[in-house]
Amino acid sequence: MMADSPKTIAIDGPAASGKSSIGKELANILGYLFLDTGLMYRAVTWAALNQNIKMSDEKKVNEVAHQIKIEIKPTSHKDDRQCDVFVDNQDVSWLIRSQKVNDNVSQISAYAGVREAMTTQQRLFGKQGNIVMVGRDIGTVVLPDADIKIFLEASVEERAQRRYKEVLEHKGPETYQEILASMKRRDEIDSQRSLAPLKPAKDAIIISTDNKNKEQVIQEILRLIKI
Repeated sequence: MMADSPKTIAIDGPAASGKSSIGKELANILGYLFLDTGLMYRAVTWAALNQNIKMSDEKKVNEVAHQIKIEIKPTSHKDDRQCDVFVDNQDVSWLIRSQKVNDNVSQISAYAGVREAMTTQQRLFGKQGNIVMVGRDIGTVVLPDADIKIFLEASVEERAQRRYKEVLEHKGPETYQEILASMKRRDEIDSQRSLAPLKPAKDAIIISTDNKNKEQVIQEILRLIKI
């Protein structure tokens, strides 16, 4: 690594824009820690659903976010997961990918108490440096002083097709049309929420991942950071 290499890299973007797979591979190349913050919000959503809490009950959902123990560890399974996710010692790595979680995670992510609990944990990771952190508000809120900020974008149709491919591989029941409709709703909620809306930081570099594979995007990023 060069002495002037960025120590904190923030990658933001909508669902299925490629930020998780690209961020993980980039972290591997650089020898950095990888943190997908979206998994933390999915974990809170799954925990609230698992406790039969109404998604509209903001107070109870906020309490869940502050009470549960979320652990993100290097993957121990060869099943395409990005990492292992545990909630109170239970492996929920694939449970948090359910359509029910997909349909509710944007609402949960908009709650101030949930964001406060998650952002506090995420900033502690960021202070350690040598990290690639991905999410929806990393460059704007979590790590506003990140050395480099990247915003990945892709058409909603292509993103829905990517997610549908994942569903087929794991024999999920969702159809492409259901995933597309869910993704459009999530984009609307994420971009219009008053707290930490999904948008590029003013100094972010915007990269379209339409019609590009993971390796092409990673090489583009490596050129940007001169590695």
